[in-house]
Amino acid sequence: MKKIALIGVPMDLGQMRRGVDMGPSVIRYAGVTERLEALGYEVDDRGDIHIGRPERYDVKNEDNLKDLDVVVQASEDLQTAVKKAAEEGYFPLVLGGDHSIAIGTLAGAARSRNLGVIWYDAHGDLNTGETSPSGNIHGMPLSASMGLGHKALTDIGGFSPKVKPEHTVVIGARSLDKGERELIKARGINVYTMHEIDRLGMTKVMEEAAAHVSQGTDGVHLSLDLDALDPHDAPGVGTPVIGGPSYRETHLAMEMLAEKGIITSAEFVEVNPILDVKNQTAEAAVALIGSLFGEKLL
Repeated sequence: MKKIALIGVPMDLGQMRRGVDMGPSVIRYAGVTERLEALGYEVDDRGDIHIGRPERYDVKNEDNLKDLDVVVQASEDLQTAVKKAAEEGYFPLVLGGDHSIAIGTLAGAARSRNLGVIWYDAHGDLNTGETSPSGNIHGMPLSASMGLGHKALTDIGGFSPKVKPEHTVVIGARSLDKGERELIKARGINVYTMHEIDRLGMTKVMEEAAAHVSQGTDGVHLSLDLDALDPHDAPGVGTPVIGGPSYRETHLAMEMLAEKGIITSAEFVEVNPILDVKNQTAEAAVALIGSLFGEKLL
């Protein structure tokens, strides 16, 4: 596929730290379009999804969900945009924004598909309103996409679930809440924590993960949170967790996915320029996008 639809989602309401809404802008500034065009792709930058503003930030509803209505509306608009891009023959590439946007991305990507998911993240994002310590929806998109949690989140696009636990792999996890650990065990979700990455090596992890998400699916979505990387390599994120995969290991992961040719949609999220150093994290995102789309040194 040689056509890419770039969709920005300047969302910062899925978590507490303002600034991640500028993520799409700084990723563009770091040269994502130019990088992809240099690889021979036709890039259609479709601009940003409109994000509404609540009267007050971080207000929980009775179900322990912050800014629910605005997140739901943005998710509906995003799923429409992703679905349209895919139907027109474009690869949907979504730029975040906080990770709550994945609810909309997956809803659009999963239409008419049995979708596999690679969730490259320091966190599981498998909370619900009942298990979340904070009520932040950016910690809930994967569970919501599996049909777990508040109906307004699970039913984006008018159907649920978008993905199945057996078609999902989490890579890089090193910060999981109690409810998430219980859900992973109960649903048999395949998770490669940093323990497995250290023991097996990234090559083995990606070989196994790619094989797992390709089995019984007809497309694979990559959801990459920049906080998956060690904070030394990606400081501009809202929830950094020390001890993650290196910049180089993550490039290897993207290069292997490019070689396998299994990814049919992707998103790169949680770049917060307020917390960044000289746009380092946005530049890392663009470099990783290059590797995902086939960029090589030789």
